[in-house]
Amino acid sequence: MPLHDDELLIETETVAALIHEQFPRWRDQPVRRIAVAGTVNAIFRIGDGAAARFPLVAADPEETTATLAAESAAMHELAAHATVPTPVPLAIGAPGRGYPLPWSIQTWIPGEVASPDAAAHSPVFARDLAALVSALRSADTRGRVFSGNGRGGHLPDSDDWLDLCFRESEGLLPVDELRALWRELRVLPSSGPDVMSHGDLIPANLLLDGERLGGVLDGGGFAPADPALDLVSGWHLLDADARAVFREALRSADPSASRDEELVWRRGAAWALQQAMGLVWYYRESHPTMSELGRRTLSRILAAPELRRTP
Repeated sequence: MPLHDDELLIETETVAALIHEQFPRWRDQPVRRIAVAGTVNAIFRIGDGAAARFPLVAADPEETTATLAAESAAMHELAAHATVPTPVPLAIGAPGRGYPLPWSIQTWIPGEVASPDAAAHSPVFARDLAALVSALRSADTRGRVFSGNGRGGHLPDSDDWLDLCFRESEGLLPVDELRALWRELRVLPSSGPDVMSHGDLIPANLLLDGERLGGVLDGGGFAPADPALDLVSGWHLLDADARAVFREALRSADPSASRDEELVWRRGAAWALQQAMGLVWYYRESHPTMSELGRRTLSRILAAPELRRTP
């Protein structure tokens, strides 16, 4: 089932032909589609060392070219600061027979894609995750600030989106309880200057190596944002015991931030709620794994006693 109304059909044969025509260095490498939990790109592995990413949704080719160039720069910047391997851009492909948009090739990072419960109780993974978030926060913003209009900026800007999500989730989720919690969290004040953030630390964008964090994917959104934004990872991936380890590791990494720590923590939960609310109903039929991630995250948020206290 398509994930989006305007989704593009991308066949493995088409990808192989485009690679053969445009990139002789990979001409003889086998191409195979990779089943991923993401919703933005179709991923095709090229041999053992590279992967091609094809945007799933129809768009203007010139705008897509600009987006891919910006993502390439962000991915290189992320790679310079991440504590674990992350894909590095290798090339940008042109539209061709059977596919109307530019597309990209990057290095392949081995590992097991994380899930909401795979390392949910692991203190080792929790500390690795905190180390990643802390390292990204420490990167220089070079004077840049948040430039989007969604997750990572001003919480009340998401009111209309959340209102739609609450209406669509009637009968699926405890909407009254979630509405009440959003009313509390949305008014939290800003937690300080923007810091560098991955921006989408969901399970599908993290790799496991046993109990350890083995890699971080989809770094094209690495940019300044609310210091709380990357804390969504704690709600998406960790149960209460490991989440406490994650939180303490973040405190230890930046003792100077202790004064605002509770505010930042609660704002992180607000961003996790904002993201998870859209997953459950939107992907209910087209992507059950993503829908279930939303449910799992919301159940963790509702069970957390610290979230209803005013800092």
